[in-house]
Amino acid sequence: MDHVIREFRKRARYLIAPLLGSLALVYLAYYGVQGDGGLLTWIQRGQDVAEAKQQLEVERGRRDALAHRVALLRPESLDLDLLDERVRAVLNLVQPGELILMERQRDG
Repeated sequence: MDHVIREFRKRARYLIAPLLGSLALVYLAYYGVQGDGGLLTWIQRGQDVAEAKQQLEVERGRRDALAHRVALLRPESLDLDLLDERVRAVLNLVQPGELILMERQRDG
């Protein structure tokens, strides 16, 4: 029995280094794929950036549309139809016999 234990210890010395090296390699490979700086995280961040750019374009379109409407209300380029529309909407006024068509606001 003593002989078996000595033989096991002798062989274990030669197996420990490759075993620890293999475990370290497996850990590094896993972390390289699944970790915070890994491949899957990198791909997800790329998709997040693409979505953010798309949302940015939508918001820029909204901003440009609002800027155009604001420009039409400036004294130097006043659009009387738009002014009339805004006055009626804000003050909730109509003339007798007018027909009101409401436009639904869109979200997104």
